[in-house]
Amino acid sequence: MSISRADLQALWLTLQLAASTTFLLLLIATPIAWWLARTASRWRGPVAAFVALPLVLPPTVLGFYLLVALGPNGWGGQLTQALGIGLLPFTFGGLLLGSILYSLPFAVQPLQTAFEGVGRRPLEAAATLRATPFDAFVHVVLPLSRGGIVQAAVLTFAHTVGEFGVVLMIGGNIPERTRVVSTQIYGHVEALEYTQAHWLSAGMVLFSFGVLLALALLNRRSARVLG
Repeated sequence: MSISRADLQALWLTLQLAASTTFLLLLIATPIAWWLARTASRWRGPVAAFVALPLVLPPTVLGFYLLVALGPNGWGGQLTQALGIGLLPFTFGGLLLGSILYSLPFAVQPLQTAFEGVGRRPLEAAATLRATPFDAFVHVVLPLSRGGIVQAAVLTFAHTVGEFGVVLMIGGNIPERTRVVSTQIYGHVEALEYTQAHWLSAGMVLFSFGVLLALALLNRRSARVLG
């Protein structure tokens, strides 16, 4: 049994989605995580709760509200149409937005933990050398937080690959446009094509195991360095 062309297209689209989500989320999550790690604002709790919301919120709920907000009658849909972007539901752009929101805590929380672990002393030392806050962040904080950055990237990528509820709600299951691996497996099962579903599902199991093994090795290495 070989992988079909449709399966390969779903795999390719999944990799594109996961890579794009990971890249954009690292850019978005880094300032959020830095603020959460450093601030004493009363808004810290509500912001942290909002960031962590996808961890407890059913994916279909998030997907449903995205679908409503980005639809032709929603405020988001009206905004994107006014900007000439068009409607995002059932497009790759809609999938990307849904993936960014749903994977947000998987990027923010490892970064926040890493930033908190840096502490204040390295920043104070950089300040005595007349480094600006931005220079200190780039040349001191980021190198010291390398393990957290890698962990955030790996978790975000893996979590995006495994998404189902959000991508099905906001993207549907359109071949070559929004059909990813998880919805492709769902389609195979619906069509009673269990052999094809087994091939893709087994690949997902191996991928997930590899991610968990990589994270375990990374955490073990980080613990040795800190020790």
